[in-house]
Amino acid sequence: MRILILYSGVFGIKVIQNLINPDSFCVSCGELCDHCRQARKSYAGLIVGIHEFPEDLPPFIEEPEQYLPSSLPECELVLAIGLHPDLLAALSTVVDKTGAKAVIVPVEDSRATPAGVVEQLRQNLEVKGVEFAAPKPFCALEKTGKGSLIDAFVDMGFGKPVLRIELNPNGKLFKAAGVLRDAPCGSTWFVAKKLGWKEVSDYKEIVSGAHHSYPCTASMDRDPQLGDTILHEAGYIIRGAVEEGMKEGIEKTRKEKQREEERKKSEEIER
Repeated sequence: MRILILYSGVFGIKVIQNLINPDSFCVSCGELCDHCRQARKSYAGLIVGIHEFPEDLPPFIEEPEQYLPSSLPECELVLAIGLHPDLLAALSTVVDKTGAKAVIVPVEDSRATPAGVVEQLRQNLEVKGVEFAAPKPFCALEKTGKGSLIDAFVDMGFGKPVLRIELNPNGKLFKAAGVLRDAPCGSTWFVAKKLGWKEVSDYKEIVSGAHHSYPCTASMDRDPQLGDTILHEAGYIIRGAVEEGMKEGIEKTRKEKQREEERKKSEEIER
């Protein structure tokens, strides 16, 4: 897959760094870092172009095409992150020039990425037969189930978080947490790290604290479609991912305990 990234702002930088996965990206653990992300694959080779737009653009842009790069590489997927609303309207031109077959526009701030603009873009791209997703927030991105390029991006390990959680034998402590699918900003690794050897009963506070201190950069303004802030929605998503992982971890612990009891019974019978 060939990916073109058009972005503006800090969040875009985080997504790019998470895709590339350089050693210097995650510094959350400081001197206690055990380089857990080293096993994570880098997708730098899939990125065919990166273009940063300034954040101090005029409030209204009459001819957004004039702000586009003079040369754009051929690509399959466009990630448009934190762009000025008028630049979003120019993505149709970007698709024409690059031959892109899919576009993802994450919504981290509904004022910066208005729902009306997103819907108009969706309609324009669907006419062209281009896949489109506007997850709100980016960590809400899920597979379409259609075997699409967007599905392929999620399969790379980016979108709605999925965790593998192991509990200690009595089920009261988190033994370990592994990341199967990461939030595009990279926060899932940090949350997973903070769970290690903590009390299971404290998981809500642990997840909330880790999510905020990473930090999540989604908007704290109330989103009319969500009926809540996008930052809170992101928090609910990672908490839900941890809860799902806990369910599987509890079931795994139960089965292991059952097997151990059956083994002991078998040994007693043999005696």
